[in-house]
Amino acid sequence: MTAKAAAAGPAGAGPFSMFERMVAWRYLRPQRKEAVVSVIALISFFGIMLGVAALIIVMAVMNGFRAELLTRILGINGHLILSPVDLPLDDYDAIAKRINGVGGVKYAIPMIDGQVLSTGTAGPGTGALVRGIRGEDLGKISLVATNIRQGSLVGFDTGEGVAIGARMAENLGLVLGDTITLVSPEGDATPFGTTPRVKTYPVTAIFEVGMSEYDSSIVFMPLSEAQLYFNMDNQAQTIEIFVDNPDTVDALKPAVEEAAQRPVYLADWRQRNQTFFSALQVERNVMFMILTLIVLVAALNIISGLIMLVKDKGHDIAILRTMGATQGAILRIFLMTGAAIGVAGTLAGVGLGVVVCLNVETIRQFFSWLSGTVLFNPELYFLSQLPARMDFGETASVVAMALVLSFLATIFPAWRAARLDPVEALRYE
Repeated sequence: MTAKAAAAGPAGAGPFSMFERMVAWRYLRPQRKEAVVSVIALISFFGIMLGVAALIIVMAVMNGFRAELLTRILGINGHLILSPVDLPLDDYDAIAKRINGVGGVKYAIPMIDGQVLSTGTAGPGTGALVRGIRGEDLGKISLVATNIRQGSLVGFDTGEGVAIGARMAENLGLVLGDTITLVSPEGDATPFGTTPRVKTYPVTAIFEVGMSEYDSSIVFMPLSEAQLYFNMDNQAQTIEIFVDNPDTVDALKPAVEEAAQRPVYLADWRQRNQTFFSALQVERNVMFMILTLIVLVAALNIISGLIMLVKDKGHDIAILRTMGATQGAILRIFLMTGAAIGVAGTLAGVGLGVVVCLNVETIRQFFSWLSGTVLFNPELYFLSQLPARMDFGETASVVAMALVLSFLATIFPAWRAARLDPVEALRYE
């Protein structure tokens, strides 16, 4: 050892050394005389865990709810709706073929929509939406074609039957082969005025797409039969256009208008559902801000717990300072003590949130059985199951927010501990 090194003395422990970690861990362990401090630390841990878990679960459910609704709404309705201007849409077949040739378009489907009153063998009548569509086109709507619970779509155009939703069949007491009666206010003109049109159709297929609004209200009818029923001979009401990427509908509008070769009005899925999805977005943002307060309150508990710990450990801090511990070492010790609570609570919250999200439907069914009530009623929330879809970026932002709040909460108590004067702390010892 050189004379210069000998004069300098032994080198102290570096930042975040084993000594500092050992002292920080010792302060974290519960001791009988520090029961209050330990309880506050435990409350802070559970507060951060529950806050992070609640944020992850709620955001995942909101994302899943929006994604499922979007999938079902866009799976059964066109992304672009073409309506005629001035003249009836009697050349729908030629227009649909030209639009099918536009790049980015999956298929264009001529349709007729009409409101009717439907009655069956049991229960009161209910309002329904009749959608006139060709059998080949109905087979292209995979959300319906792949969810046929009874019957078949084979021979849909020639069978003069209709396909109805499972909830409508249940409400009206209908099974496959029964007849459903449809009453339209737009009937035949007589000398005594317009009389409602009443006609019965056999039920040839029953579908279930998983969205109660559709399963309880939609009736698919062959296009040729719908033209007769609604007095629209050789006409279509609209052409619904399904595209490869729903977010690019704006770029496709000029090409679709050009392919139509006549004046038309185009409405996209965002215009038709703007209020609904805007309300979902607002609700999601508000829930995030409200649940963030849970994590903030838990972080404030860390501050109070560390302030009490610093006050209780004033004697120990003074002794450490007299033994050579620097202000920086004391600062880092209490930073690690508080941060450990935040990090552990955050990691536990992430684990709890992931477990709940992966089993959210099972948990819902369990609580429904336990309470004897229907939680997440499909009649109110449109979907038959509680969805949850975790987003990695969103989860990472929740974790980062919780960690930042936890670290910020430790700064003031750790700074007070580092500023403690050992002479004052040991004056009356």
